[in-house]
Amino acid sequence: VRAMLAAALLGMAVSFPLPPALPFSSSSSSLAPTYLPPALRCLRGGSEAGALAMQVSSTSVGENLKAVKEKISTCCSQHNLAPPNLVAVSKFQPVETILEAYQAGQRMFGENYVQEIVSKAPSLPEDIQWHFIGMLQSNKAKQLVSGVKNLEVVESVHSAKTATALNNACMSAERRSPLKIYIQVLTSGEESKSGCLPEEVIEIAQHLGDPNPEPYFALLRECRKKLAESLQMEETDLHLSMGMSGDFEKAIAAGSTSVRVGTSIFGERPPKQ
Repeated sequence: VRAMLAAALLGMAVSFPLPPALPFSSSSSSLAPTYLPPALRCLRGGSEAGALAMQVSSTSVGENLKAVKEKISTCCSQHNLAPPNLVAVSKFQPVETILEAYQAGQRMFGENYVQEIVSKAPSLPEDIQWHFIGMLQSNKAKQLVSGVKNLEVVESVHSAKTATALNNACMSAERRSPLKIYIQVLTSGEESKSGCLPEEVIEIAQHLGDPNPEPYFALLRECRKKLAESLQMEETDLHLSMGMSGDFEKAIAAGSTSVRVGTSIFGERPPKQ
């Protein structure tokens, strides 16, 4: 598990990539995304600090990019860490400015709005790896996938509905390469922020076709650990809800303090009236 904590968990949305999924059938009852990226890589949270923004001078984009990369390199050397991916957030930036960063060697760019990324991408080099980092409505998935041929990652999948919409869009567009996704998790409960609840991560992952819940159990344990540290509490003072009918034994072995079992007790659910 690669844990690159970008910020404290409290009050922030965090995104987790998922392990690869197996191929799936195209029937409506078993849809799953065409691809889920390798094992859990990061917790992502926070916003760009205003203090840092104030330090950006009139130097060129290339010089600014070089300075950021040097800071990343220094930080990683000090902590004996592998360098993280650097996604240059180009929201509201004109094509010409993005090209400056591209010519300076940057290849990963992040956009927040479907309309904006769809309008920019065709005018820029095809080897750019676009990351969609904004809140994605399921009805915009087709426009995003079909409009950005070199879309690399959607970092803000927060529901099974959104994941299924992306999968359908990928099949419709006949993508040549699989689309990677992050599941976005809301840890604060704030209505102003988006993401699924931590206990919903496993359910969404299983919907996506991943049969092994154990990496997600480990992920949730890590969430609890970091939250306990932030609150200066013992981990055991925070309950950990993991496990359903199909995996509650594995969840208990992984440290769950609360399992939710329905089908194994009551049988299959009756059709919704």
